[in-house]
Amino acid sequence: MAVVLAVGAAGVWLVGRTVSPGTGSSSATLALPLEPAPVEPGAAVPAPDSIGDVEAPATPGHGEDGGDGDDGAEGGDDGKGGDDGRSGRDSSGDDSSGSPDAGDGGGSGPRTLGQWADRLADVVGVPSRALAAYGNAELVLRAHRPECNLSWATLAGIGRIESDHGRYGGSVLGVDGRPAPPIIGIALDGSEGVRAIPDTDGGSLDGDTEHDRAVGPMQFIPGTWSRFGVDASGDGRADPQQIDDAALSAGRYLCSGGRDLASAEGWWDGVLAYNNSAEYGRTVFGLADGYAKRARGL
Repeated sequence: MAVVLAVGAAGVWLVGRTVSPGTGSSSATLALPLEPAPVEPGAAVPAPDSIGDVEAPATPGHGEDGGDGDDGAEGGDDGKGGDDGRSGRDSSGDDSSGSPDAGDGGGSGPRTLGQWADRLADVVGVPSRALAAYGNAELVLRAHRPECNLSWATLAGIGRIESDHGRYGGSVLGVDGRPAPPIIGIALDGSEGVRAIPDTDGGSLDGDTEHDRAVGPMQFIPGTWSRFGVDASGDGRADPQQIDDAALSAGRYLCSGGRDLASAEGWWDGVLAYNNSAEYGRTVFGLADGYAKRARGL
């Protein structure tokens, strides 16, 4: 039985499940368990990790940014906007900018984002295509909102809980970054454990003209997507089912309000705005910490 946990008024909704999204999936045995970390909210941040020193995004993107439509609700953006939506990646998922490899001190020389993701995937237990999306979001926000200090590992922790990196319910994440079949959550119809949200998008994103549903690998509700959704793949449209778009949009949401995710206050504020549950925050913490430590060989 699925439940939906409410967050702040401008927040994202998690389609929570009694069976974890990764149960029975093709995820390798390396997959980290979905267990809350023994940490008090606000007391610490996960182990840091970065994909390495890289050049600024080389290719202008197709960003539809222009500000995040802050309405003063929790999680509202600082209104700076300016995300270009890409980090030198074309719509096929290939990277056109070099970056040193992570996890080996950069001794092997510059690597593309795709090469970084391919090499790290087996180490951390995250599919390469999803990992590239999380890394791309880190690069874009490092260039445009460096004060946020977003790490790919935090996005990976959220992506693991929300959809097992785009593989929930037997979906397969394609090379284009879209899960097949698309990932669509339960109707937010006010049934037991579920908050009622009448349709806000005419069913254009979730196929439901009566109630909203959370959609895509990062589980956005249409109303939140309308404020934070951005095109990161370069195909000309912001699509919550496309993992590059979803990952960068989730990063923008976490960074909104001028948050510094390198601080305990900022990290917890961002993650709890994504889902206002201490257990959720502790679980993201454990996953992000584990991914970062594996990437660093700890």
